[in-house]
Amino acid sequence: MAEIKFEIVEHLGILSETDKGWKKELNLVSWNEREPKYDLRDWNETHEKMGKGITLSKDEAQNLMQILKEKI
Repeated sequence: MAEIKFEIVEHLGILSETDKGWKKELNLVSWNEREPKYDLRDWNETHEKMGKGITLSKDEAQNLMQILKEKI
C-alpha cells in the first residue's frame, strides 16, 4: 500500500475532543503534495494518526457554509 503524504498547512479550529485526547479538527491540508483542501477529521494529539474524514474544495466549503446558514 502506498504511503499517504500530508501536510497540515493551517489549523483552523477544534470542534470537539474525546476522553482519549483525539480531536475533531478543521484544517487546511495538502494531501500527496496537492493543493490544500479543507479537511474535517479526528486526529490524535501528535497528528500522526487520523480517523476517517472529509475533504472539501473552497467552493464546496462555501456551499456547505451557505447550507448551514440557511438551516441553523
